[in-house]
Amino acid sequence: MAAKKSKKSKPSADEDKNQKRIAENRKARRNYEIIDTLECGIALQGSEVKSLRAGKVSLDESYGRIRNNEVWLIGCDIAEYSHANVMNHEPRRPRKLLLHRREIRKFASKASERGLTLVPLKMYFKSGRAKILMGVGRGRKLFDKREKLKKDTIKRDLDRAMRGR
Repeated sequence: MAAKKSKKSKPSADEDKNQKRIAENRKARRNYEIIDTLECGIALQGSEVKSLRAGKVSLDESYGRIRNNEVWLIGCDIAEYSHANVMNHEPRRPRKLLLHRREIRKFASKASERGLTLVPLKMYFKSGRAKILMGVGRGRKLFDKREKLKKDTIKRDLDRAMRGR
């Protein structure tokens, strides 16, 4: 008798074994309504990579800017690596994001609209390379945040009630 083969579903981005999460911007999804996301590489120095592997990075208060047809990550704080001595990097320097021209054009057209911002959502290593997930988001007002919180609470309560039946 042959054993049944079970179909394995493709792992999601968070479950992928080739990805190791470094940092996540938790406030981004609360403060912004994310319209579109795009994975991009990031140009780093050697001591920055060592510091990322140690988990010394903060995406809070960082954002993306488009200058001269290039996308830059501004305000990302990668702490200095303690063993790098003289060859250390500047912690809050602007870092270039690596994208194809067509991706920059598509992303730039969305980001140039009034009220939209480029927001870093999370940073991770994928197959040994540092990647950052950027999102195009519209800022939420205080009443929008409250409304979303109410909807999420109602949805959570309904899910619990349906599971309990």
